[in-house]
Amino acid sequence: MGSLGLDDHLCFALYSASRAMTAAYRPLIAELGLTYPQYLVLLVLRDEGRVSVGHLGERLHLDSGTLSPLLKRLEAGGIVQRERRADDERQVEVSLTDAGRELCDQIECIPEKLFPSTGLTVQEAVDLRETITRLTDALVRSPRKETA
Repeated sequence: MGSLGLDDHLCFALYSASRAMTAAYRPLIAELGLTYPQYLVLLVLRDEGRVSVGHLGERLHLDSGTLSPLLKRLEAGGIVQRERRADDERQVEVSLTDAGRELCDQIECIPEKLFPSTGLTVQEAVDLRETITRLTDALVRSPRKETA
C-alpha cells in the first residue's frame, strides 16, 4: 500500500468522523444531563430492557473499568438501577427506572434533529452504517491483536 499521508488513512477518517459526530450530539444530550456514553447506555436499555452488565459492555464495546463508574453515576441520578441476580449473585443486571424511561422519551428525537447536519441522504446513511458495522465486526474477529 505504500506510505500514506494522514488524510489517506482510513483510521484517521473514522476517528475524525467519530469525534465530529460525538461533538454534534454533545449539546443536545448535555441539556439532559447526559454524556455520550450514558446516552448509549440508555439506548441499549430502551431497546433491550433489563440486561446484564456484561452484555451492556459487549454491546457498547466498553470494559468494566469504564462501564462501572458510568453506571454508578446513572444510578446515583436515579436513571438506572443495578441489582444482583437472585440465582447468580455474581451477575449484576441493569434496568431503567421510571425517570430513566422518561429520559428515553426525551432522547427519542435527537437523531432526527442531527440528521440534516450530516449532509447524507437516508440511503447513504444506511449504507455507511452497514459498511462501518462490517468493518467493526471484521476487526473484532481479526486474529491480529495488540501485543505487549
